[in-house]
Amino acid sequence: MEYRVEKWNSQTMTTMEKLGILADAAKYDVSCTSSGVDRKGDGTGIGNTAAGGICHSFSADGRCISLLKVLLTNECIYDCKYCLNRRSNDVPRAAFSPEELCELTMQFYRRNYIEGLFLSSGILGSPDLTMEMLYRTVLLLRTRHRFQGYIHVKAIPGASKELVYRTGLLADRMSVNLELPTAEGLKRLAPNKPRKNILTPMRLIQNGITENQNEIVRYRNAPRFVPAGQSTQMIIGATPETDYQIMTVAEKLYQNFGLKRVFYSAFIQVNEDKELPALPGGPPLLREHRLYQADFLLRFYGFEAGELLSEQKPNFNMLLDPKCDWALRHLELFPVEINRADYELLLRIPGIGVKSAQRIVRARRNASLTFENLKKIGVVLKRALYFITCNGRMMYPTKLDEDYITRNLLNVKEKLPFPTDGMTYRQLSLFDDKNFYEDAELHSWKAAERDEGKAAEAGKRQQQTVLEGVWRDAGEMLVV
Repeated sequence: MEYRVEKWNSQTMTTMEKLGILADAAKYDVSCTSSGVDRKGDGTGIGNTAAGGICHSFSADGRCISLLKVLLTNECIYDCKYCLNRRSNDVPRAAFSPEELCELTMQFYRRNYIEGLFLSSGILGSPDLTMEMLYRTVLLLRTRHRFQGYIHVKAIPGASKELVYRTGLLADRMSVNLELPTAEGLKRLAPNKPRKNILTPMRLIQNGITENQNEIVRYRNAPRFVPAGQSTQMIIGATPETDYQIMTVAEKLYQNFGLKRVFYSAFIQVNEDKELPALPGGPPLLREHRLYQADFLLRFYGFEAGELLSEQKPNFNMLLDPKCDWALRHLELFPVEINRADYELLLRIPGIGVKSAQRIVRARRNASLTFENLKKIGVVLKRALYFITCNGRMMYPTKLDEDYITRNLLNVKEKLPFPTDGMTYRQLSLFDDKNFYEDAELHSWKAAERDEGKAAEAGKRQQQTVLEGVWRDAGEMLVV
């Protein structure tokens, strides 16, 4: 099929000039992370797909992996008020042809710049035309160029089901951006994108994945449909939804559409519009961070949105991470005896992540655990010590008082993924790994250790000397 992009694209523009425009236009889409799928090359093509991760993120084994993140075009027929590429904006426009984008991807791959492709697009002409061009690009990569690396493609709302399905047979992951948490927000800021048009391709991808899993069971060599699953993205702060509403929407998406990941993108004011909020403090990065932390609690820690927030308490505490905040509101459950608590309860203790909870369950089969054992296992004792006992004893005499524990937890500096002074926007490195929450807690503890001054160290040594005499019979060395 012949594609005519000359109408939207200057013939004098070089490939690198187009890349500069379209790669920059793609930076606001954060819904890309680890591939979640392994596929080895079959020897007839080039490349393979590793589940470690992509897009300048870090895999579980520490590798930094990258992918080409680009738009097919930043031309768009829609006029979403929050979008830099909206129809009414006077910005440089460009468009790749499928052949041009394939050649660019292969040249980058051969030079070892990338390991895969993240491909999105503005709406060029119509949803069907745009989806067809995306499909054509992926088809050429898979067939003509024999590229077997990771490919993530956006499904265009409003495009035909056939085009979305055919693209899903070639891509590793697909995503449909929810854009805004509620239908009311979409109607106000993106009137050309009805909620139904967004949810329809989501449901199609979910059904295709389920049917394909049944086909693979029956037919070993059946083609795989979106093997890495689907994801979505919500813009946070452009509309007045509460954190409770946002987390409830995310929970329903996980339950009803089988999503692998919901991404949260802090609203960045790139347009002047009376419908958009004024953000004198800059993008709500700390709020975005709290939503990511809560999202991990939903997916890996057994929490529900209704446990973390409610209509009476609709927003997260900006000073404390969601797990600590939950624990302080449920002190009647603590302290927990570490040698008897079940796995589900261990996951709810601040300072204990998925990996350390698993280690605790394994280790206590052979011996009774002490605080020194927990420290070696990887438990962040500076958070956990207020909520646990070992063999019936707390780490040191502590009163279970919300104000007292809160003051002490605030003294443990939390390492945030963005600067706290002179806050500026930068895209987060997103880790699609269940141990992210635990690692963040561990890094926070290590940063606090490094930042303590000589006076604090001297005070700890003095206090340690006093406490050592109290616990000498138990053979414990306490670190306060």
